[in-house]
Amino acid sequence: MARDVKITRIEVHEFEYELKDRGGDYNGFFFIWEPGNTITRRTGAVKIFTDAGVIGEYVGASATQVGAYADYLLGRNALDRELLFNDVKRSLRHTNNASWGAVDIALWDIAGKLVDLPIYQLLGGYRRDLPCYASTDHGDSLPGGLSSPEAYADFAEQCGEMGYPAFKLHVWGYDHSDTHGAKGGTVQRDVDTMHAVGKRVGDKMDLMLDGSCAYRTFHDALTVGRALDDEGFMWYEDPYSDGGISAQGHRKLKELLRTPLLMTEMVRGLEPKVDFIVSGGTDFVRADLGFDGGITGVMKIAHVAEGFGLDVEIHGNGPAHRHCMAAIRNSNYYEMGLLHPKIAPMRPPVYADGYRDAIDAIDSNGCVQVPDGPGLGVTYDWDFIRKHETGVATWD
Repeated sequence: MARDVKITRIEVHEFEYELKDRGGDYNGFFFIWEPGNTITRRTGAVKIFTDAGVIGEYVGASATQVGAYADYLLGRNALDRELLFNDVKRSLRHTNNASWGAVDIALWDIAGKLVDLPIYQLLGGYRRDLPCYASTDHGDSLPGGLSSPEAYADFAEQCGEMGYPAFKLHVWGYDHSDTHGAKGGTVQRDVDTMHAVGKRVGDKMDLMLDGSCAYRTFHDALTVGRALDDEGFMWYEDPYSDGGISAQGHRKLKELLRTPLLMTEMVRGLEPKVDFIVSGGTDFVRADLGFDGGITGVMKIAHVAEGFGLDVEIHGNGPAHRHCMAAIRNSNYYEMGLLHPKIAPMRPPVYADGYRDAIDAIDSNGCVQVPDGPGLGVTYDWDFIRKHETGVATWD
């Protein structure tokens, strides 16, 4: 029998947390290791209350964004996720639907708790063990950090010895004081790093590079890509400074390289990703729970990629990410990161049940497991959230 589980109240608890020994790169866009420095980050925890007494929760929300459609949700059936997804998608068409991700995940949390099942089983479970790749921080300039090609090779070797089957590099990006071009400065350092890592662990680990849209010219992206070809990298992600959105540019790059491209992290939503695939701009498809509409949106993308015979790789990590990957056949690795030899990842300590994403969170097979409790299967540390709270927005 169908159930009508009405949404009665929505709260977003915004809070801040500190990250020690972190700083910004040359332009402040990426966080890097900086001993002695502390930065403050902000996020929010959403709670969706229902007349069934079940509460859906997720950390990663913004009160301003949720406020754009919170009144619409009140009184709606929390189980009508497809209807709510499409209505809000239309309402946000002039901006973006990034804010919907956290709410959609909280709605899935409600659904799982109602029937006492983990989300991945509601999605149609495929596996419980998720192979991981170690995804690095961006490069820094300090001894002991990720400051040279050899340092990256050392860290890759360390991660391999810990059991990681794969390793993804984020490197330095461009400093405008660097010598531009393939024969010196940033590009040559990146080329040298690909060779150093490939020679050290390429016969033992799958390797990937995330260019973070840093290479300023097609030529630079091609030059680094040829180093990846030489070392047999698994994928080349977001190479150059188009912002990761040019299907034509990346189709051309694909024609000149053997290394498969992984694109569409910056291409938001189902239909634009399909256009990118049809245009021949990528080999692997990237999906993001925050920016692509939560679990509902990511599963749509995974299934359309499957229909094209392509793999989808989920960006980032967290309990919702694990549930999605556990229900997807055509996905290879769970992203564990961002990792550094000296510091912990940039995640707030919001779990009270031992859930964690950290360099030593994998098992002896290089895997993590999907939570098996109802809904998301995690318990949030509301004492920590309230202690660091900066404000609460409420709709009822």
